[in-house]
Amino acid sequence: MSVLVARAQAGDAEAFGEVYDCYVDQVFRFIYRRVLDRQVAEDLTSETFLRALRNLAAFRRPGGDFAGWITTIARNLTINHLQSHQRRECPVAEVHELVSTGDVAGPEAAAVDRLTREALVAGIAKLSPVQRQCITLRYLRELSIEETAQALGKTPAAIKAVQHKALRALRGLLPATVVMPA
Repeated sequence: MSVLVARAQAGDAEAFGEVYDCYVDQVFRFIYRRVLDRQVAEDLTSETFLRALRNLAAFRRPGGDFAGWITTIARNLTINHLQSHQRRECPVAEVHELVSTGDVAGPEAAAVDRLTREALVAGIAKLSPVQRQCITLRYLRELSIEETAQALGKTPAAIKAVQHKALRALRGLLPATVVMPA
């Protein structure tokens, strides 16, 4: 891979195309897991490779860890996107689409799943805006503490405190029969 990257740095467009082919799926999956929107993930993936191409001469990682470099670009773009879109409250409808309590089989399990989902959505809607954003980013978009802190403009310690309070409040808001998904 380092040979391909070196060729791309030397201006070989075909080599950059091969690098793109090697990493595009990995970058797309990384972004999609965080934004949960195919169009946004495609746009951010394109922007990731455009920035990589523009800054290819600056790539000088020890050991040639191109995957780490491109993932860092994708991560930063994703966080910037989430910051600009999470400043507003997360609509309850969006939370409802994101909450999944797992695969269900049969009508009884489907009914339990629906009731659990409705209880979770109702509980999340009652949280404060910061708590709702924290829970959405941490558990529904699966961001790390650090990524969530960066997206919300807070410290990791503050995010841990908000998350703890939000989970405690959510447990208090849910009926005893509802088990929060892991």
